[in-house]
Amino acid sequence: MKKLRWAMDGAFWDLDISTPRTLDGLSRPVPGDPLPLGISRGARLSRPKQIDFMQRFMAAPFVPSYAAAHGFSLQRVLTIPVAENWFGTLLGQFNLQRFVSSVKKSEGPPPDSASSWMQMLGKHLRDKSLYALSFCSDLLLTPDDTLLLSVESYGDDKKPRNKALFQHRFPKHNMSVEAVWPGLFVDKGGDYWDVPLSMSLDLATVASDSGASYRVCMLHNSGSPERIDGGQSEGRPAGLLPGLAVKGAISFRKNVDLWRSNAPKLKMVQPFDIFLSNPHVSASGIIGAAMTACFGDGAARSQIEDDDPQGFRGFSLQAPAVKSALLADVFASASFSAQHGNFQRLFLDLTRFHARLDFPSGAKFLSGATHLAEDYFNSQKPNLEAIQDICPNATLSLQQQIAGPFSFRVDSKVAFELRNQNWNIRVDEPVFALEYALQVLGSAKAVAWYSPKHQEGMIELRFYET
Repeated sequence: MKKLRWAMDGAFWDLDISTPRTLDGLSRPVPGDPLPLGISRGARLSRPKQIDFMQRFMAAPFVPSYAAAHGFSLQRVLTIPVAENWFGTLLGQFNLQRFVSSVKKSEGPPPDSASSWMQMLGKHLRDKSLYALSFCSDLLLTPDDTLLLSVESYGDDKKPRNKALFQHRFPKHNMSVEAVWPGLFVDKGGDYWDVPLSMSLDLATVASDSGASYRVCMLHNSGSPERIDGGQSEGRPAGLLPGLAVKGAISFRKNVDLWRSNAPKLKMVQPFDIFLSNPHVSASGIIGAAMTACFGDGAARSQIEDDDPQGFRGFSLQAPAVKSALLADVFASASFSAQHGNFQRLFLDLTRFHARLDFPSGAKFLSGATHLAEDYFNSQKPNLEAIQDICPNATLSLQQQIAGPFSFRVDSKVAFELRNQNWNIRVDEPVFALEYALQVLGSAKAVAWYSPKHQEGMIELRFYET
């Protein structure tokens, strides 16, 4: 799911979303108004490289994944070296659950000999719908430039997917240019959408713990978006409609250590993860502003209905005659993190907790606070919608070492529903994961995660990530 949907990742710079629905294991969030930006990139190994690493160094001949849409599958990669700076990968996927189901449903009497069994299995293995294949070419043009081309083909008659990605690393910026056809997006409700052609450009400052950062991105969509599960196309996300969107955001971040342990660590014992070896209590805050200029069919998304509590509340200018609009708003976030243990001992030497409160719309927060102030001074009962407007989006994360390099982690949003008399607080989009720290690499881990809401799960590699 979204960066495994870990709470440490900010809600405003949405990264690619992990999903087993595609062979490259990625989809993208639907852009919002004006947040999230929706086309940011995160540093990670490509899916073929992850599988190749697990095959070579983790004795994993096949890497499993699961999605309710197609069942339990196994993946394997073949690496094809072309030159010193150029290599290709061939990723194959076998749908084991569909194969077992087809064998169980076989008509006729059961085979009475080994040869009959082999003939029956061979017949089922010839079913093209069991297989999917992806070819990826990764070319290092210069030490700072990479070009990735990939093609995915599915035996069950799903649309082939193509991608071209160019990345350039400046001294203090990262730039990526991408074209995908069709592009896979996921909305807030968890529905997946195909856009016939999606092209994007993203320029961002290198992330830092404190200080200013900014991001500029462009997204052009062509063609009508369609749900990949064949559902109704009504209510298509406005951010995916044909047109061009130019977005920019600037933010300021400040980290504060409230407490950090100075106790000596165990001598001659390497932590399972060097980034998780310092007990501490810390807090951080982010404040920023974002602006979006959209042209085309998606420009209509800035229209505000007074009776729509979810409508955009920030600054907006519209030019319906030329299908264009300008949107702007401010945002803020506050987070708290605490860790106990050095992750050196074999049992219960790591407990981590993280909480984050996001205020994605300053205008919405100010509107709600103003209404509540008016109700207070007029001695009126507080308006529930106004209370809802000032409530932040909360995200909680808890990690606990089980034994050795193994730890359990759960991450979830917490949703507040206050618009009715029953004030409901519910857990939203939980993700459960089992992590295995690769101690020899300093800070790397294999993560097996599952999302009950989306009924998806897979195994991934993560490097230098907390």
